[in-house]
Amino acid sequence: MSTPQLVVHHDKELMAQAAAARLITRIVDAQASRGLASVVLTGGRNGNGLLAALAAAPARDAVDWSRLDLWWGDERFLPEGDPERNVTQAREALLDSVPVDPERVHAMPASDGPYGADVEAAAAAYAEELARAAGPENHGAVPTFDVLMLGVGPDTHVASLFPELPAVRETERTVVGVRGAPKPPPTRVTLTLPAIRAAREVWLLAAGEDKAQAAAIALSGAGEIQAPAAGARGRSRTLWLLDSAAASQLPRSLYPPALS
Repeated sequence: MSTPQLVVHHDKELMAQAAAARLITRIVDAQASRGLASVVLTGGRNGNGLLAALAAAPARDAVDWSRLDLWWGDERFLPEGDPERNVTQAREALLDSVPVDPERVHAMPASDGPYGADVEAAAAAYAEELARAAGPENHGAVPTFDVLMLGVGPDTHVASLFPELPAVRETERTVVGVRGAPKPPPTRVTLTLPAIRAAREVWLLAAGEDKAQAAAIALSGAGEIQAPAAGARGRSRTLWLLDSAAASQLPRSLYPPALS
């Protein structure tokens, strides 16, 4: 797995704008080389801020939205259209304003969908959908995502992988159901670390003083069971995108600029 690289921006607005520009470049490059691109979206304030910045970016039209597969790293197991669902927020921030192919928007199942309240069945169905999309050139039962984005929680959680809970210990399955999450809602669906590590690039987003300690812990050699963000690595690149507040507790030795 790749060694983490850091990019620190002055504030969260600049971070979102720069990350959106970087994402456009990665998508366009992937489409130019392979015809298609595959991106895993994240929710939360930083993930949605990036999507809103992408929607406002003039360069967004460089993306062929019809040749982009969109997946999610996790989802709140709530009814379809619930304002707390990541896919609902993504539609409002970006997807409703760009010509995405609905067949390429791979939302995680809702709690009022075909699996009802069975979160384990919903997780298994998403794992099957990922497996169907994985080709012989991919590593295992998920596509090799071009970019997989993750927000970092104050407790170092990423996706819905919380410290010490069973989901972060999973080594076989690519998607699992989560019950009893310490952050509401308690029931969720999430990619596991093996699925996350299939991505070419993993980007971790953190902005604000409340993320400073989490970033410092995850980047200072903590184990992934205690600090799930420490275990989120990409095959070719792991990129931490921070604002100055989130980076405020990092030692200066971790600050070398990442390659563009």
